[in-house]
Amino acid sequence: MARILIVEDETRIASFVAKGLAADGHSTTVAGDGVEGLDHALSGEFDLMVLDIGLPRLDGFDLLDQLRSQGSRLPVIVLTARDSVTDTVSALEGGADDYMPKPFRFAELLARVRLRLRQAQGGGGTGVRDALEAGGVRLDLRTRRATVDGRELDLSGREFMLAEIFMRNAGQVLSREQLLDHVWGLDFDPGSNVVDVYVGYLRKKFGAGAITTVRGMGYRFNA
Repeated sequence: MARILIVEDETRIASFVAKGLAADGHSTTVAGDGVEGLDHALSGEFDLMVLDIGLPRLDGFDLLDQLRSQGSRLPVIVLTARDSVTDTVSALEGGADDYMPKPFRFAELLARVRLRLRQAQGGGGTGVRDALEAGGVRLDLRTRRATVDGRELDLSGREFMLAEIFMRNAGQVLSREQLLDHVWGLDFDPGSNVVDVYVGYLRKKFGAGAITTVRGMGYRFNA
């Protein structure tokens, strides 16, 4: 059982995350503002923190900066409505271990929590990949940077998440419903063509042959 700190000022979201993590066997504590969150984070009583950015009294970026400046290596997953590339890079370069935009799927958050806990328990990431590589594409999961044959690309937060799920399942066919569920969550109409649009974006950046359409089934990333 891990001790997880949730720093989130939206009561509904904090309760949802806390209940889900508790159901997975973890002990959770919720802090509703940045000052309280920083005090808890520096106590040494927690194994991981889920951190919002838009917090009262002390925002998430400042909390993270103070946490790292005081030598804490507490794993931090940023969970925020801010999903621009600038915000993503700022959080990761400021010391966050992972970054998820809202709206989010709890199953993905739980997977990332488990991954970061394993990384911490394994002494700094032994055996855990911090990068994905396939078909000439490389995704750095810490800095959220992408390259194709060494050339850096500018990916939005959603494009990066879509590329990540493709590369984690390279060679497998993923349905539109699977991709919509993992990347956009339930706030999007299942009949939306947003998946097809974003696949088009990735093809333009990765190369037309990187992602194959499997008629009647979905898409496959070609390793």
